[in-house]
Amino acid sequence: MGEFAEFAEFAELATQVMARCETLGTLSQDPACLDRRYLTEQHKLANQLASGWMIEAGMTTWQDAVGNIWGRYTSSVPNAPRLILGSHLDTVPNGGKYDGMLGVVAAISLVAMFDGTQTKFPFHIDIVGFCDEEGTRFGTTLLGSRALTGKWQEQWRHLKDENGVNLEQAMANFGLNFDAVNSAAISRTDILGYIELHIEQGPVLEQENLPVGVVSAIAGAKRFIFSVEGMAGHAGTVPMSMRKDALCASAEMLLAVESISLQRPGVVATVGKIENAPNGVNVISGRTRFSLDIRSEDDELRDSVLAEILQKFDTIAHARQITLTREQTHSAPAVHCDSQLKEALVRGVEESGIKPRVLASGAGHDAMAIADICPVAMLFTRCKGGLSHHPAESITIDDVAASLSVLYKTISKLKHT
Repeated sequence: MGEFAEFAEFAELATQVMARCETLGTLSQDPACLDRRYLTEQHKLANQLASGWMIEAGMTTWQDAVGNIWGRYTSSVPNAPRLILGSHLDTVPNGGKYDGMLGVVAAISLVAMFDGTQTKFPFHIDIVGFCDEEGTRFGTTLLGSRALTGKWQEQWRHLKDENGVNLEQAMANFGLNFDAVNSAAISRTDILGYIELHIEQGPVLEQENLPVGVVSAIAGAKRFIFSVEGMAGHAGTVPMSMRKDALCASAEMLLAVESISLQRPGVVATVGKIENAPNGVNVISGRTRFSLDIRSEDDELRDSVLAEILQKFDTIAHARQITLTREQTHSAPAVHCDSQLKEALVRGVEESGIKPRVLASGAGHDAMAIADICPVAMLFTRCKGGLSHHPAESITIDDVAASLSVLYKTISKLKHT
């Protein structure tokens, strides 16, 4: 087993998990890369595959009204509450084999282990494979998990994919009914909590040589589009001192984002998209548009840094005599993991002989939506180079075995109170 040989009892399961992730990785609408989107034939095949594995693991299965696939390992206690495990089965275009899938497949293998030893719990273990976390097809994320919370919106029926097919029609083609989605919502009263295993999608665990980490919170994010209006002009005839160069102003703003964020630990801010016009080699820039994504597990800290950035932008705009406008395109508060479930995972890490590491998630997850209806917690598995949303996404059997060990010890000790 290598570095983490103490997880030898989970080696066979970990090998099974890796093989099943490989199998799911073959279900793609694009033969050149992994691309599995909501309400496609590949979504249906992934659900069928997961359902078959759930049945093998001693579970009863069903697909809900939005297209999530479920399995239940039934409790021996009448009217038992439910502990939900899971993640998502959809991918981004040209994605990796473990983002989302690991959390579903590992949970199924873990339940198979419980079933094999006839271990029963005072709660049902429900596994969910969410149908649409990435939002790739219709541009709105967390569709699968938000259906569980009753947060679907009427106007979503008109969302269209790149081929002009709207969500209502796509559901009908899949055999679902948009008007029946509310039946996917689940009761808040009988849920012990939701635990999601996911690859880290970042480099911290690898840097610290740790196979797993416990998530403290999922960062809250705000996003904006800024428009900078200057004055286009001839590159050879307008003196430098008389220019209103929109691109130069934007460049100064972009560097301000970086410098301010570097001085404020706990916040990350990114300009990932920029447009320039007229965009000619011999024309002074007259107009630019650029994005800003700013995140933190501390909403107040994020907003204070954002205010500092906006103030600096205004100063730059005034000094350069350009016009600056902004549009907010996204806002999501930070979601803090439940303290009891988090501590249960930390104990599971310690009992697995691993140094506990608690860290925030900068990426969004289904747990963000599920937090509306029950306590949530997350366990991260180390991934090579912190790489995700990329075909080179990579994890090891040893680290999967460590993750299974932590979840096994955590769930085995959870008691309904």
